Amino acid sequence: MGWIKEIVHELQKKYKTNDPFELAESMNVHVVMWDLHEDINGFYKYDRRNKYIFLNSNLSSVMQRFVCCHELGHAVLHPRSNTPFLRKNTLFSIDKIEVEANTFAVEMLIPDEVLEGKSIYDLAKLHGVPSEVAHLKK
Repeated sequence: MGWIKEIVHELQKKYKTNDPFELAESMNVHVVMWDLHEDINGFYKYDRRNKYIFLNSNLSSVMQRFVCCHELGHAVLHPRSNTPFLRKNTLFSIDKIEVEANTFAVEMLIPDEVLEGKSIYDLAKLHGVPSEVAHLKK
């Protein structure tokens, strides 16, 4: 999915950050912290030309960052789609749009510059990426 890597690099170059909260703000995507059910990490919603990311306020800050980035992936890659809830088991999903959003998040959060000589799983842990999706880094 090299096209996702290209999109990520263009966004990083344009906005000079890989922080998903800063990117969302710059891209006019509203991030809403909400007390969601413990099985729900977050979701993306498109409504009347407005984009919203809902994050479970009970998640750790590291997981909120990953989930925000995943949902930002939906906002960028699938802008007019309302996506299902990102549940804890969604990290293992084979659904095309979920894999694409996970790939977006992994590419955004693990910079290419740090890849040399290190395990992708060590890098994932270091950059707050769940080990279940670390293999998506190309």
